[in-house]
Amino acid sequence: MQAKFPGKLLPYIFLLPTIIICGLFIYYPAAMTFRTSMYQSLFFGARQRFVGIQNFTRLLTSPNYLRSMGITLWFVFLVVAIGLSLSLLIAVLLNRKLHAAKALRVALVWPYALSPAVAGTIWLFLFNPHSGLVNYLLDLLFSNKPDWFSHPTLALTMLIVTSIWNNFGYNLVFFLAGLQNISDSFMEAAEVDGASFWRQLFHVTIPLLSPTIFFLLVININYAFFDTVGMVDVMTKGGPANATNMLIYQLYKDGFQNFNSGLAAAQSLILFVFVVGLTLLQFRTTGRMVHYGS
Repeated sequence: MQAKFPGKLLPYIFLLPTIIICGLFIYYPAAMTFRTSMYQSLFFGARQRFVGIQNFTRLLTSPNYLRSMGITLWFVFLVVAIGLSLSLLIAVLLNRKLHAAKALRVALVWPYALSPAVAGTIWLFLFNPHSGLVNYLLDLLFSNKPDWFSHPTLALTMLIVTSIWNNFGYNLVFFLAGLQNISDSFMEAAEVDGASFWRQLFHVTIPLLSPTIFFLLVININYAFFDTVGMVDVMTKGGPANATNMLIYQLYKDGFQNFNSGLAAAQSLILFVFVVGLTLLQFRTTGRMVHYGS
């Protein structure tokens, strides 16, 4: 049944607050970002000169920017793949009847309450080459104390570990909620058929959790692309030798350190289009494997 209003104007009155808020905080900033991307900032942002699409061509032909894009894609892939796999496995184990299960859930969820910058500060001390807990354990076990801040691969690894830890609690909450909605009869039937733990995981649990996995896949990709700028700034500042210079951090440097608002706006549009395109690709490919209902 279609809803009927006493007047044609009433529905628009109800929508007016939403339209105003979206216009002020979404559409107007987006339009101004597009306009700013067409200008070149001069004298530390004091003046602007219209350059058309020159900012975009400059970025897309820059070896440093393309290298930063490659680093970002590799970083996002590892954070999402390892983070989702690890949190799903831990959620499956915590969903079983264990002693102190509630205390373990709280202990594993709380890192999500920390902002990326605070998480980066904590792991900055843990990865300290001279007095950090990580190197202390590595020295104890393998007699090795690597310098995490001067080696490009180790610096990126450090950021990946911190990012996974910071977002682990968020993934765990949704996986636990999804697991508790799966009927025990499915697992009991699998056990009767003699299915091992791994067969139950891949052939029963994951298919039934496909809506949750797909949702977390989209959220984690956006997290890895956009929410790690504070972590990078605190831990590595894009170094060493730009080995951890993510796209979002390059945008931050150009916009707020170099005061090149035109170039930063162009980067934000490229990043936005890239992530939207990647999300749409997920809906057209991975989304087809999602099964709703049991």
